[in-house]
Amino acid sequence: EIRCHVLPGLLRGSYACSAGVQMDSRCDYACLPGYQLEGDRSRTCLEDGRWSGSEPVCVDIDPPKIRCPDSRERIAEPGKLTATVYWDPPRAKDSADGVIKRVTLRGPEPGSEFAEGEHVIRYTAYDQAYNRASCKFSIRVQVRRCPVLKPPQHGYLSCTSAGNNYGATCEYLCDGGYERQGTSLRVCQSSQQWTGSQPICAPMQINTDVNSAASLLDQFYEKRRLLIISAPDPANRYYKMQISMLQVRPSHHPLSLPPPAPSHPPSPSLQQATCGLDLRHVTIIELVGQPPHEVGRIREHQLSAGIIEELRQFLHLTRSHFNMVLLDKAGTDRERYILPVSPDELFNFIDTYLLSQQEVAQRAQSGDTCE
Repeated sequence: EIRCHVLPGLLRGSYACSAGVQMDSRCDYACLPGYQLEGDRSRTCLEDGRWSGSEPVCVDIDPPKIRCPDSRERIAEPGKLTATVYWDPPRAKDSADGVIKRVTLRGPEPGSEFAEGEHVIRYTAYDQAYNRASCKFSIRVQVRRCPVLKPPQHGYLSCTSAGNNYGATCEYLCDGGYERQGTSLRVCQSSQQWTGSQPICAPMQINTDVNSAASLLDQFYEKRRLLIISAPDPANRYYKMQISMLQVRPSHHPLSLPPPAPSHPPSPSLQQATCGLDLRHVTIIELVGQPPHEVGRIREHQLSAGIIEELRQFLHLTRSHFNMVLLDKAGTDRERYILPVSPDELFNFIDTYLLSQQEVAQRAQSGDTCE
């Protein structure tokens, strides 16, 4: 009786024979679920005692199973334009390999900061047969914003973060010579509304009814630069020339008549000089004449004889000839003149040496508004 040898077992599969290992017995192969048979599907015991065909194999064709977390939406954190988002990485399983450890991530890791907008996170799992499965989910970050604030007239804003996002703080600041009236800080809330209300920048109130020159100068500290002009009398040629170039109404003897009204409007160059002084936060103080008829003033504000004398001694300004001193916002003596100076020369000196970083940034943003 002719018999064939017993067929070896099929890895991840099995076979069933019609007559065992006897001649003409047919053995049919089958694979476990998730596997596909490659090779001969059946083999027959031949009369020479050998099996027909060759041994097949079961190949893994079933991809892994992977499920991503649900998509999510987050609000950017206060004072930031990003949100930190966490999630549990998905676990992948395979019918053949069990738990899959070969999982790749396309996108940021859990716990990363995500900017405003939508971000797609994709995971891909591979089994040992290089079958793959992917899943994805999205993260949407929303930045809550308040209406954009407008700077006050004669002032500007200094804001944190992007300026109007949830948690941003805006501070209202006034130009030199102006004082804030109202709220100094406003915060953008999660309701997308600002706290408080908009303040105004009102002209600085100068108080000349003070007991000392120091009290007078303290009012300008960190707010205005001072140009103190001193002359022996109102008719001094240099004084009249300087006042004319800066378009300041000249001082007159207290008993003299006021000057006649101009018959024509000031020229554009004089208007630019006045604007240039204000743009650079310069206030002019005049000390003119000899006691007991000496005049001291800041615009329309008259200074007492005692304050005039203290200013002269403190700033070393003589009555004998025309002289000027330029003080910065800290009250420091920065430049002295014994001859009239043109507005361009004065402005160039201030722009080159005295402007703060904030003033430089403002000038770069708004340009020269006097042109």
